[in-house]
Amino acid sequence: MKQQDSTKVATLRMALSAIGTEEVAGKTARQLTDDEVQRVLTREVKKRKEAAQAFQDAGRAEQAAAERAEAEVLAEYLPAQLSDDELNALVDQAIAEVTEVLGEAPGPKQMGQVMKAANTRVAGQAEGGRVAAAVKAKLTAG
Repeated sequence: MKQQDSTKVATLRMALSAIGTEEVAGKTARQLTDDEVQRVLTREVKKRKEAAQAFQDAGRAEQAAAERAEAEVLAEYLPAQLSDDELNALVDQAIAEVTEVLGEAPGPKQMGQVMKAANTRVAGQAEGGRVAAAVKAKLTAG
């Protein structure tokens, strides 16, 4: 606020509001864990990116830039995203884990099991779409 960065102030207020809304959602109010707060922020970043794309497609570059700026502010509060090599290594570990359980190499039909194992390893450090694409590529290739 002292720096008079209105974008950052508005974005952080919006994030706090989203966290507060999530805390009172459901039958009883509760305190969110750090992982749950991270999921809320990740969801908000995803919303901003989708909105920016929609504005860009509609020819509204100024609004698209504002949405991207908000996404960048929120991304500062999230853990660094995994590189493609790191993501592929974690997917390989997840496939090995599922292979151990099944007794055979998983195929495309076992994608759900591999995704579950991969998502526990990734822990919010990569978007779900990237994880799904990496898992699908590994399962259909091998």
